[in-house]
Amino acid sequence: MTTTGAGVASGTFTPRPGAAPLPRMIRAQAALETRMLLRNGEQLLLTVVIPTLLLVLFSAVDIVDTGSGKPVDFLAPGVLALAVMSTAFTGQAIATGFERRYGVLKRLAVSPLPRWALMTAKTCAVLVTEVLQTVLLTVIALALGWSPQGSPVPVLLLLVLGTAAFSGLGLLMAGTLKAEATLAAANLVFLLLLVGGGVIVPLAKFPAAAQSVLQFLPVSALSDGLRDVLQHGTGMPWTDLGILAVWAVLGLGAAAKFFRWE
Repeated sequence: MTTTGAGVASGTFTPRPGAAPLPRMIRAQAALETRMLLRNGEQLLLTVVIPTLLLVLFSAVDIVDTGSGKPVDFLAPGVLALAVMSTAFTGQAIATGFERRYGVLKRLAVSPLPRWALMTAKTCAVLVTEVLQTVLLTVIALALGWSPQGSPVPVLLLLVLGTAAFSGLGLLMAGTLKAEATLAAANLVFLLLLVGGGVIVPLAKFPAAAQSVLQFLPVSALSDGLRDVLQHGTGMPWTDLGILAVWAVLGLGAAAKFFRWE
């Protein structure tokens, strides 16, 4: 240790400027993103309240013909798919779109946190929220008499690929449209896919020509895949996994190429 002319020690408390280790930065940003997501009342309504109400209402009241068996056995997988879509696509698109409008992303883009790490942190926040959603909806469905079948492995693969697909599409929308347009478009897409994505109304109820198109939507592939495993106890739903993988590659690739930070 050395001393200056004034007798004050130097070197002991010398600052060490520089960025924190990358994993620590990602964890901190992911924790912040998760808290912001869970504190947003509108997002909670979209990601938790609406799927829960749909599950309880359509399980208790015979509104839609879900075929043989208990309605909850058909509805629970579809509502899980809806929860993934509401968080990874609708909620993330709206939140990211307004962060871009208010300059939050622009400021974060020049911080020591790399852009890809910021998107990783946002994805981690989405995954944490989805875990909470899945636990809540599973507990409610079991209380309503749900009897899930099949292995958890294909279910996990479907949820991960579904999250990737919807995240890519949500980030693409948030990074290319104005915030107000993103808000309107994301909610519109949510409503359209809720009705036409096989979540509540079986695809078999639609005309054959419409089915041939609707079955390739990401929410249709996710809900059908989850239903095949959890309701019918089938093995790996390769077709649905393939559809989700294609959407994930296209969505994430397009988001990486066209996303505008300002």
